[in-house]
Amino acid sequence: MSPTSALSGSSDASERQILDDIESQFQLSDESLVKITKQFLTDFHLGLSEYNHAMAMIPTFVTGVPNGSETGTFLALDLGGTNLRVCEVQLLGNHKFTLRQQKYRVSEALKTGEASALFDYLADSVDAFLTEFPSSPTSAPADPFATSAAIDLLQSNDPSPSVPLGLTFSFPVEQTALNRGKILTWTKGFSAKNAVGHDVVQLLQDAFDRKHLHVRCVALVNDTVGALLSRAYIAGGCLLGSIFGTGTNGAYVEKVENITKLGDSPARQKGGHMVVNTEWGAFNNSRTTLPTTPYDNKLDRESINPRLQAFEKFISGMYLGEITRNILLSLIDAAPKPLLFNGHSSAELNKHYGLDTSVMSEVEEAWEQGRAPPSETAVEGASAINNVSVSDGPATKSAAHFTEVEQLSAEDQSRLERIRNILIQRLGLQAADVTLRDAAIVRWAASLVANRAAKLSGCAVAAILVQTERAKLGGGFVPNEERIIIGVDGSLIEHYPNFNTRLRASVRSLVGEEVEKKVDIGLAKDGSGVGAALCALQATKQGH
Repeated sequence: MSPTSALSGSSDASERQILDDIESQFQLSDESLVKITKQFLTDFHLGLSEYNHAMAMIPTFVTGVPNGSETGTFLALDLGGTNLRVCEVQLLGNHKFTLRQQKYRVSEALKTGEASALFDYLADSVDAFLTEFPSSPTSAPADPFATSAAIDLLQSNDPSPSVPLGLTFSFPVEQTALNRGKILTWTKGFSAKNAVGHDVVQLLQDAFDRKHLHVRCVALVNDTVGALLSRAYIAGGCLLGSIFGTGTNGAYVEKVENITKLGDSPARQKGGHMVVNTEWGAFNNSRTTLPTTPYDNKLDRESINPRLQAFEKFISGMYLGEITRNILLSLIDAAPKPLLFNGHSSAELNKHYGLDTSVMSEVEEAWEQGRAPPSETAVEGASAINNVSVSDGPATKSAAHFTEVEQLSAEDQSRLERIRNILIQRLGLQAADVTLRDAAIVRWAASLVANRAAKLSGCAVAAILVQTERAKLGGGFVPNEERIIIGVDGSLIEHYPNFNTRLRASVRSLVGEEVEKKVDIGLAKDGSGVGAALCALQATKQGH
């Protein structure tokens, strides 16, 4: 950790030096961002040319991107975290859709127990949904892409034709067909036994068959691929789908000729384009390029998957609160004089993952409230607070250091008072232990961690722009497209104050302002549900 113990003195100057030392560990220079982006491009090439790399660059066998004219009604099953969703999606053909859905909670026992129990629960949930909302499978007139075999099935005399379903499975898989994929590893707290190495579609279909359900899983789609397809349906096209939420990942449209690990397979011989699921959450697991701090090392060491999903642990909502908690605890425990909360913690702060990223978001929202938002960087569909201006320090030039709260304006002191109340309420701290200076330190720590996360996220986006020849690292190249459409999903990009603004600043520094201005970042509305439905449509078209 930073030298927060065995201090030679307890003066304001030495305390500020400790804080400044911590801050320096979280700073990312433009040179550092370029180095990280170059490593992304190197790893892209490796993953596209060979199997068994951490950043897997998985071919999805999705070769068509919707344009918003497609129609049909499909089921979607979305497994990606604490909740499981079953959806019925009706594509209306005018860039719009309707959705009926039901959520079912996935218990910790199911996450870590036998795979058969988990997939039986998925099948039971689909059964419960179909009982509550009887489904009408898509018919031939509504589905212009359906093959004759699919039409025959739906128009047959079978009183119970199979309902086509697309599965959004938000975990790493090695996909060998649109409806085939081997589970590579679990993430996000899942560790179900006897699943890794098995075909996830077959595991689900076997569960449907055990329950005698007339449901056919025809497509496997990662939530990031779903975000891309969903954004494409709404916007008429999309280059990149990305998740910045509990976890992180990106999927983009690549030239098939660049996916050399496909060898002489029919898919590669056919040419054209294919969606590639990068699995960029595992970027730089060796941490040779990522800006690791002691606070990150502590998080990784205590995680359920040490030395894995390195990039995800730097930028995703599941981990940002824990990094911030590690910083705050080091300041509480500083000796001979504590630097935070009079040296007193709370049950929440002492608990592993006890500081949720939503608390960071509330703190930053309180600090930014009332400041003018820069409209040119808005995310289409995102909450207004996510588009406020970045403020990396007190809004007054008279304050020599952010801890000198008495020199702040009355407005900023009022903001700190709101932050103080948030800390007392959300973290269970005693009011007498929380000063405005403490509030300023927590605000500063949250901003450090979130700002680094957004800048690193910008590296991933910039790398995709360079990989797809929409930009050059360092600028100097502008593509012909009027818009470079990117679909995003996740709580950070949608709700966290300044996340999009900071991400865009990172992209701008890497590829130039002219390219960054062409980037149209919009929310992929329910990518995991609608995206799976669009994948099921594509599967029907391809005869699965």
